[in-house]
Amino acid sequence: MELDRIAHPWGARTPYGPGEQWPPRVDMHLAAGVTAADVERWVLSASVLHSNGDAFDIAVRGRRIVGVRGRAGDRVNRGRLDPKDLYGWQANASSDRLTTPLVRIDGELVATDWDTAMDRIVAHTRGLLDRHGPDSVGFYTSGQLFLEEYYTLGVIARGGLGTNHLDGNTRLCTATAAESLKQSFGCDGQPGTYTDIDHADVIAAFGHNVAETQSVLWSRMLDRLAGPNPPRLLCVDPRPTPVARHATIHLAPLPGTNVALLNALLHELIGNGWVDTGYVRAHTVGFDDLAQQVAQWPPERAADICGLDVDDIRAAARLLGTARRLVSTVLQGFYQSHQATAGAVQVNNIHLVRGMLGRPGCGILQMNGQPTAQNTRECGADGDIAGFRNWADDAHLAELARVWNVDPERLRHDSPPTDAMRMFELADEGVIRMLWVSATNPAVSLPELERVRRVLSRRDLFLVVQDIFRTETAEFADVVLPAAAWGEKTGTFTNADRTVHLSEQAVPPPGTARSDLDIFLDFARRMDLRDRDGEPLPSWHDAPTAFAAWQRCSAGRPCDYTGIGYAQLRAGGVQWPCTEEAPDGTERLYTDGAFAADPAYCESYGKDLVTGAPWSAQDYRAFNPHGKAMIKAAPYLPPPEPPSPQYPLALLSGRTIYHFHTRTKTGRVPQLNRAAPEVWVEISAADAEAAQVREGDAVEITTPRAAVHARARITQIRPGVVFIPFHYGYWDRGDGAHDRAANELTRTDVDPASKQPLFKTAAARIRRVS
Repeated sequence: MELDRIAHPWGARTPYGPGEQWPPRVDMHLAAGVTAADVERWVLSASVLHSNGDAFDIAVRGRRIVGVRGRAGDRVNRGRLDPKDLYGWQANASSDRLTTPLVRIDGELVATDWDTAMDRIVAHTRGLLDRHGPDSVGFYTSGQLFLEEYYTLGVIARGGLGTNHLDGNTRLCTATAAESLKQSFGCDGQPGTYTDIDHADVIAAFGHNVAETQSVLWSRMLDRLAGPNPPRLLCVDPRPTPVARHATIHLAPLPGTNVALLNALLHELIGNGWVDTGYVRAHTVGFDDLAQQVAQWPPERAADICGLDVDDIRAAARLLGTARRLVSTVLQGFYQSHQATAGAVQVNNIHLVRGMLGRPGCGILQMNGQPTAQNTRECGADGDIAGFRNWADDAHLAELARVWNVDPERLRHDSPPTDAMRMFELADEGVIRMLWVSATNPAVSLPELERVRRVLSRRDLFLVVQDIFRTETAEFADVVLPAAAWGEKTGTFTNADRTVHLSEQAVPPPGTARSDLDIFLDFARRMDLRDRDGEPLPSWHDAPTAFAAWQRCSAGRPCDYTGIGYAQLRAGGVQWPCTEEAPDGTERLYTDGAFAADPAYCESYGKDLVTGAPWSAQDYRAFNPHGKAMIKAAPYLPPPEPPSPQYPLALLSGRTIYHFHTRTKTGRVPQLNRAAPEVWVEISAADAEAAQVREGDAVEITTPRAAVHARARITQIRPGVVFIPFHYGYWDRGDGAHDRAANELTRTDVDPASKQPLFKTAAARIRRVS
């Protein structure tokens, strides 16, 4: 009998042992009344509703998507699909898809044609460029478009217009992943690979509820746990997640204390001699500074700050210190928390001091939250420069200018590429006067939503929204552009372990909707953007030619795609770098202890982990003249809004397995919406008793900024902590109250190094409403 994949989201077990290949298991879901024999075409694709990169085929009958089937031979998922993969495709056919452009007339959005909409955008852009210059225009994009679209947008924004204001909503979820990799290795790029799970004897999940955020990767872990010689599992998370329930050791620290805990774990590794001194001497710099810093952090001190048992900290350190093959994964519990980059870097430090890199079963997965977050970073559409180039290195900018055939001065700015949070500040100050938002919904996803709505509704901000549905953000727009969804266009995307997949067009988009690539190219042509030879910029016209241009841009850089082609990708996913020397891709980085950290090659000179102040080229060369991996210490600092007598609880927000981001797609899928139709708040039995709250009661959660209402779920979450999923948009009850969006409650704080918003740092109180 087929499993109910809502009730059993990870499917049936296929146990296997260390060093064995993960057995295949092909998952499939078809529309009611459709059988496999009814399918006319199976079209190559992969998931766009999480970052795992599950490969599958789209079932097509007539001009309609009728289901999906996992690809057994793909290295990422071996045929498995998660609930969002299985059912999410149904959102494409929702009756409320945007099918024609909209423009605002007399305060109302009304339907129009493409010429009218695009001419309005072009006229406004030209006027702003003439009056205020390129930095009056900003672009805020996604982690859900295709590589070809990000690269095109980057060329238009940076090379064509010359603005420094281009970032993605990856700033909200994985900016810290990128920053921590730059801090430790000189460059972005995942050192490890999913196949390390097949070899590991210890798996450590730091703030990563892998069971719900990358659930097929969790299926891989479950199959190892169910097989012979299973790995031991360390979970660091205040919540009783499925990962915590399977853990050998579960540490539930108080929110905001990650660096204190990691310093204590490193204290124990060094104090007990669990250090690969040969590896440290040969391949790293900075160990002595780390040893001096963590010497101040015996487990007793961290236990007091983190609210943990000292023996549990010692046991966790022993688990890490005696592992023969260690895999660590990190996600939002660190990235969206206090001292985000400093905490993630300390996880890297564990692997560096133990020499646990570049071998099967020895890897770090600084995870992504979105399906194409890695592409945003590679292509320079997220506050970086294309090809993992260094914005502060004139030689890198000159090289990129040659690739694009533009004046290098157009790429030079006095400050780093602008991060998304700063862009919204500049819009609030009236500096950015036009904001083009593509495939993201900041009116729900950004922190402190009252402030965000104020910015989006400014009369002097011209707002363009490009999406597949009329989102909460679209309601503020001056122009709304209907985009083609996944399955309705062709392009590539890269998952969290550097695996590139091709997604081909299965069906046409509805109405007059266009692919994001076509929209961006149309804008460039109407703006008459040109390179130094007077040729159109960008020079390409479709997805294959855009991909070929990206290959040229990536050549010789850490994310080298020159050996990857569409034909090759039709046989399955390929990991970059892929070159003539590595024609089948590269499974693990840094296998020889050589890093992308040479001062003339690195993507970043680094930053101060406490202040975020950028290092100069001279600082970097003095610290790391030979391009080794960098061990960087960090002191613990108390969080900025700790619990208090007025707000005695610590508020966390996060995800559920059944929804993605602001439910723009998953909220329109019957199975997924029924599984989690409304927001809830997770509280401990002790806190529930103190507030006289019972299971299912309506509860008001209040922070210094706002209040929201949610139904209570009483769990084994640690006392003093409450959790709310962030997926649910606000709604107006008629009295002006927007009372179900978690981000009404959150602070507008960012990590000093990664500039990622710290969604997990608010103090709160609860009371029973009914």
